Amino acid sequence: MSETHSWLERYESNHRNLTYPWVYWAAVPMVVLGTVGILWTLPIPVQFYEISPLLNWGSAFLMVTAVYYFIISLSLAIGLLPFILGLAFCQLWLQQSSFAPLRVSIGLLAAGLIGLWLGHRNEKGFGAIIEDLQTIMIGPAWLLSVIYRRVGIPF
Repeated sequence: MSETHSWLERYESNHRNLTYPWVYWAAVPMVVLGTVGILWTLPIPVQFYEISPLLNWGSAFLMVTAVYYFIISLSLAIGLLPFILGLAFCQLWLQQSSFAPLRVSIGLLAAGLIGLWLGHRNEKGFGAIIEDLQTIMIGPAWLLSVIYRRVGIPF
């Protein structure tokens, strides 16, 4: 069994009895967007800005995530690339908007955590939420793998 299937099966084993699957499917992207947003707003070293004005902790996290996705599965990585780019564009838009990026990100993270809790209400409760946070970037890959399985795309 490949490492990709091992990760996804382990993740899926904790998500077989979701109370509200549709809430969970909405919550995962909110948690990821909120987390990336918080990382995006953290202070950066001057050297980051000298390399690129777009380089910060959030964009670095997204780059590492993209590389990781390409290592574990080419088809999942290609499918998740629009998601990763969408996250980056959302953060760039948020930085230029009149909204407070940190407050919006914290709000998204909080709403997403509530959604995770609702999704796991009949399972392990907060333990499942902690596990989801530990594997935060496996969640989007697992969601896409579910779609891939339904339409017959190998990963």
